[in-house]
Amino acid sequence: MAVIEVFLGAILTVLLEKLASGELLKFLRHVGIDAQVVEWKTTLKRIQAVLTDAENKQTTDKDVKEWLIDLEDLALDLEDLVDELNTEALQRKLKENKGSTSKVKKLVPTCCTNLSFTDFMSDRGIASKLREISGRLKVLEEQKKILDLVENVRGRSYRRLPTTSLVVESKVYGRENDKEEILKILFGVESNDSQISVIPIVGMGGIGKTTLVQLVYNDERLKDKFDLKGWACVSDEFDAVRVTKNILESVSSGGKCDYENFDTLQNKLKEILSNKKFLVVLDDIWNENYEDWEILSRPFLSGKPGSTIIITTRQERVAKIMSGIPAYNLDLLSEGDALSLLAQHAFGAKTFDGHPDLIEIGKSMVSRCKMLPLAVKALGGLLRIMAVGPEDWEEVLKSGIWMNEEKSEILPALKLSYHHLPPELKRCFAYCALFPKDYEFDKFQLVYFWMAEGLLQETKKDKLIEDVGSEYFDELLARSFFQQSSANASRFVMHDLFNDLAMSVAGDKCLRMDDALQEISVKVRHLSFKRSWYETYPRFNFLDKVQKLRTFLPLPVESFGYLSQRILHHLFTNSYCLRVLSLNGYAIYELPDSIGDLRHLRYLGLADTGLRWLPESVCTLINLQVLILSGCWSLTKLPTSMENLVKLRYLDISRTSNLHEMPRGIGQLTSL
Repeated sequence: MAVIEVFLGAILTVLLEKLASGELLKFLRHVGIDAQVVEWKTTLKRIQAVLTDAENKQTTDKDVKEWLIDLEDLALDLEDLVDELNTEALQRKLKENKGSTSKVKKLVPTCCTNLSFTDFMSDRGIASKLREISGRLKVLEEQKKILDLVENVRGRSYRRLPTTSLVVESKVYGRENDKEEILKILFGVESNDSQISVIPIVGMGGIGKTTLVQLVYNDERLKDKFDLKGWACVSDEFDAVRVTKNILESVSSGGKCDYENFDTLQNKLKEILSNKKFLVVLDDIWNENYEDWEILSRPFLSGKPGSTIIITTRQERVAKIMSGIPAYNLDLLSEGDALSLLAQHAFGAKTFDGHPDLIEIGKSMVSRCKMLPLAVKALGGLLRIMAVGPEDWEEVLKSGIWMNEEKSEILPALKLSYHHLPPELKRCFAYCALFPKDYEFDKFQLVYFWMAEGLLQETKKDKLIEDVGSEYFDELLARSFFQQSSANASRFVMHDLFNDLAMSVAGDKCLRMDDALQEISVKVRHLSFKRSWYETYPRFNFLDKVQKLRTFLPLPVESFGYLSQRILHHLFTNSYCLRVLSLNGYAIYELPDSIGDLRHLRYLGLADTGLRWLPESVCTLINLQVLILSGCWSLTKLPTSMENLVKLRYLDISRTSNLHEMPRGIGQLTSL
């Protein structure tokens, strides 16, 4: 089931910013439709106020879920229309400046003086689009009242049982080396008589951080090393009073704490820890506020030197805030350990010796789980209940029931990480649903896609938008949504289960098309597909009903093949909303002039094609930010009016040995 808030929270925020733009309002005021846009903004703010309540209710109320889906669709259509209005304003300003001088001036924020209201409204069906948007927005607001949605309620929380220090060591596999490494670090800092140390353990959800710390906490070698030991599960909703009380009760050997006052709790904890060497575990920390940690940790400073705090977290930033030593990054299991874990939970054995007929399918299962302990355990638990022989195991594996949110803890555990992402990162992560499993992607190529789709929010005027995208990427990497490829250090992958999560939250807006027949929704906005040697039109005949496509992305990007001219013609004449168009690696020798109709296009990939030149109409793509021409060996010239591409930021002409000169106006592209 798709998590609808993936787009809505971020999109409505961006939309309201665009609708408040002074430049846009000046233009709309001149053509007489500014009042309409102000009304949209007011309505959207009222809808935004009930979003959280709607998101909380979507899983139990089908009508609310449908309302959210319709709202998301409208928001994307409205974003397209706002972009079209901005493009119209920019294009007319460009024409005005071209008419007044032979050189293209910088587009200054002044109103156009020669616009006809009638001409503008009839051009490209703007009037009918305005009426349609207004009508749909009115219906949604009326439905909001019928659904009795409440303003400004709190978001839902993902409740889980708190962790404890207890562990059954005989049921843990593959963590002996990790335990010894943590103990080595612990003994090292414990012998340091000058400070209290914090040991951070970092890893993705479900990888076994808590289990590892349980093993360390209960190791016999620590029995006489510390005067006091304590365990507290912090969890995603940080509550300093609750955490302090839990620590106090734990180091007091389970004594009940009746204090509620935070000052009293801190002083009592300080008193108990004073001049004692202690070991405290703070499990599952999410809070990134340094001041909160500084306040929470004050009682710890009364302990003896050599006292140690072990923390577990999914986020590198938390580890850096709380500790001065490098984090211990926990790895996935080996295949052998994953198989032992599966056997333990599937039929209570340590090996498959008693079930030799299941060993091969068992290997397929742990491979499908990508050696993530949480997934292996969940799958083993289902097999224990539902399956007997190889056929049953195959059925469970193919059914995907083990990824069901109601019957397995896997998706909820991963979704907790997603839930904590800022809205702009949620949308960027969901876009990665376009990548197939095990696909290795390049960081900056993905940043350019995000940039083209308008997913990056400029927060500072002096910061490059590419740097914003790089920070988004690094944040997702630090939170384990991405992983560095083991085969190529310069590329990245998503764990299969995060790939499943991306598909879940993106819903039917992202279509990843393979060779199998698929039902295709008219709501598809982003399309990636497994590249064939020769792409024929029948494979893409569904494009007739997918009118609002924003992304056309063949994968892998570096491959070579042939593309039917009919597909090209259809894209250029019908897919007006395209923002990302990759034709890299196709044997294309010329582009039709109709490419100039793609007014929204921001990214155009033409690498390793047979193009000899580009049509002049490319220079009407005034929103174009990225143009990739690398490896176009036959390319001899660029269009003469390149100075019109006023938003072009990145031009790749590497490996174009027959391109001997640049067009005269290239120096006017100040964004390049």
